[in-house]
Amino acid sequence: MTINPYAGSPFSYVAEPAVAPYSIVELMPGVRNALDYLRLRAGERVLLIMEHTVDPVVVQAFAAAAAFRDADVRILSVPPFSPGGWDREAPLAIETAAFREADVVIAGTWWGEVHTAPLFFDQIKARSSRWLSLHMTATAGALLTGGRLPAEVFYALLRRTLARLSPARAIRVTSERGTDVTYSGFTFDPDPGAMRPGDWRPFPYGGANFWPTDTEGVIVIEESTVTGVPEEPLRVTLEGNLVRKIEGGTAAEQLRRYAPGGYYMRHGLLGLNPKVRVAGGTQFEREKHAGAFYCGLDGLTDGVPVTTGPGFAHCDIQVDRPTIVVDGELFVEQGRLLLLDDPEIREVAARFGPPEVILDDNPTMILPRRYTGAGPETGAGPGSGVGAGPGAAGAGPGAAGAGPGAAGAGPEPVNGAGRSFPG
Repeated sequence: MTINPYAGSPFSYVAEPAVAPYSIVELMPGVRNALDYLRLRAGERVLLIMEHTVDPVVVQAFAAAAAFRDADVRILSVPPFSPGGWDREAPLAIETAAFREADVVIAGTWWGEVHTAPLFFDQIKARSSRWLSLHMTATAGALLTGGRLPAEVFYALLRRTLARLSPARAIRVTSERGTDVTYSGFTFDPDPGAMRPGDWRPFPYGGANFWPTDTEGVIVIEESTVTGVPEEPLRVTLEGNLVRKIEGGTAAEQLRRYAPGGYYMRHGLLGLNPKVRVAGGTQFEREKHAGAFYCGLDGLTDGVPVTTGPGFAHCDIQVDRPTIVVDGELFVEQGRLLLLDDPEIREVAARFGPPEVILDDNPTMILPRRYTGAGPETGAGPGSGVGAGPGAAGAGPGAAGAGPGAAGAGPEPVNGAGRSFPG
């Protein structure tokens, strides 16, 4: 039986523990970073779409922070969303109507609105709203850890990562459990910084998202959104970017049954946020941890990949501590993102506090409030954190994804004909 130390991760907001009311004080640094990321302005109409089971303290933290900035706040409590089109006929008329009237949407969903046609990326792109997705991360734990990382530090990591990976010919991902898969033919999400109308982003910010044209090799699933943690090794074999074989007992049958028409490789994401939780975190938190890797299989439509809409059978796969080699050069070693030791990255981190504290990838050591992106010590103010993002000041990722494509479902969409959306 395969043992995964993170098998106790919750499966919905129902399984997340509630926090004490006074803990709202400790959530505010993360919420402030989120609103800076959104570029929230006074007078804007803010819609909080929160599932019934989200911790009220988390909802209050976002609502209070937005109201403090003189935004016009509305809270809509909704039933939980279903994964991957599991409930394709679910009526979303109220959610859709409210979304169309909002300048800013903050969505606290477990599976993510990106799994539904009425709220899929193409619909978000067609509106002027800015959509921040708390994909499995509308929790105190996510805000207290990954949400505290200053955005400037994340964007420094993202810029260096994109500069190295975008021109790459091949990215090879291996793990001690047997994953050995190579990606090529990439389109990377450029993620230009602070949000613009029509953008969808996951929060906490966390990774470099890409869409491959070719995937070859074997992925041994440590956890997936369809199977959870498999009881025995679950192997997925890919050739030509298509899943050719699924092996591994009961979990393999569950995965085949979820998309009887077959799968293709839709996207991958390399985590870059050293403060995102690993132990105890949800899958869509762990995907963003610096040095982690996850990828999303999507269901084929009439036997072929269709990247312009939801696949309605999206399965995200987590690899917690991979080794990643880019064109023969080591980039991640057993879950350790080597960029965390880069002098230029450490120089950016030093604007907020000791680099050895800011960049420490042990998220159990919570980042002290004074190093989280605002205050006289750093000279940073509201909105300054995202200003260092490429083109942030008005240039114009959309994942899932992440978001956090996504779910990973958490990664982000990309504009343009023929370009894919993460699931």
